[in-house]
Amino acid sequence: MTPFDTDTALVDGYYKLLANLSAADKLDLISKLTQSVKTDLTAKEQRFYNAFGAWSSDESAESLIEVIKFSKTSSNELSKPVGM
Repeated sequence: MTPFDTDTALVDGYYKLLANLSAADKLDLISKLTQSVKTDLTAKEQRFYNAFGAWSSDESAESLIEVIKFSKTSSNELSKPVGM
């Protein structure tokens, strides 16, 4: 039995179990399943974007570049040989 066959058998089993529900209950179940899928997709997408650690800021790229340029400091202490 392939995974596809297993999934089909599982779905068929649930269908038989739920076949006697009222139309309102079936619609409620459809709504809940749909919301579950949307939540799963949203969480999956969020995990994808979080994996890259993208920079998040309202500041423009040009503004950030200027901040970085002006915050750089230089020290000759690092380039001097030890003991001099």
